[in-house]
Amino acid sequence: MELAGTRVIATDRTTVWAHLNSAETLRACIPGCEELTGSATEGFEAVVKQKVGPVKATFKGGVTLSDIVVMESYTLTGEGKGGVAGFARGAAQVQLADVDAGVELSYTVEAMVGGKLAQLGNRIVHGFARKMVDRFFENFQAVAEGRADEETAEG
Repeated sequence: MELAGTRVIATDRTTVWAHLNSAETLRACIPGCEELTGSATEGFEAVVKQKVGPVKATFKGGVTLSDIVVMESYTLTGEGKGGVAGFARGAAQVQLADVDAGVELSYTVEAMVGGKLAQLGNRIVHGFARKMVDRFFENFQAVAEGRADEETAEG
């Protein structure tokens, strides 16, 4: 499945790039992320708990960055295994461009699932994936714009 979108983040490119490479920011932005360790240069290890339809799972896996053009773009590739629930793997191409209102972050995500997750059907899995991607980028935008604490207090 493929998902794509853009978001305009009201801050400068340096700030957005720093957050895209920060384990702390990524941990705060990934829905269900319980642990995220590592660095952009050496890769990240993550533990994420999710419920997709009737399937609950704790996914453990790794994420690496490649095709890095500093301050401009990179490819993020990851895979997580959720035991009997199955696996999820994918890649996201992320690009930054300056716009009048700040920085436009564009992304294209390709994802694949297997095991019990794949048995749920394309519509359920695709809807869940779209929701997760949207939540990640909403959270990321809030953190990058310095609104994360406000929104946590309100929500």
